[in-house]
Amino acid sequence: MEEGTSKSPSHLGGTVDDATLVGDPDPFQWDTREGCEVRQILDRVADKWSLLVIALLDRRKLRFTQLRREIDGISQRMLTVTLRQLERDGLVERTVHAVVPPRVEYELTPLGGTLHTTIRALVTWTEEHQGEIAAARADYDAREAADTY
Repeated sequence: MEEGTSKSPSHLGGTVDDATLVGDPDPFQWDTREGCEVRQILDRVADKWSLLVIALLDRRKLRFTQLRREIDGISQRMLTVTLRQLERDGLVERTVHAVVPPRVEYELTPLGGTLHTTIRALVTWTEEHQGEIAAARADYDAREAADTY
């Protein structure tokens, strides 16, 4: 045990926010443990492949090969996994047309459409602040380079 750490379980001063002890009513807080459902959903919808698929399916249907062609760097397996997960979560609908050879199309569900609106807001924020972020990165890199010498 580190010096200055109390052995008493009732002494939590300085280590746990008081709001945590009484139940924080903030709806924007979530459990950071891996088993938390909110974290699992965020992990799924915020990964780069899911974001790109959702963006591409905005108000249109695309076939698997069209998606793969549009998403630079994605493997066939990763696109398959991503589409299955998004379908399981109710964000993407998969339609199989009974023709030879079978034609499969993907489109956003109404729920997926609401997520696209949120993603668009994130992209807009990124575009508006990319200059500030680039400047902050340059400042950081310069400080790191100065510290190594």
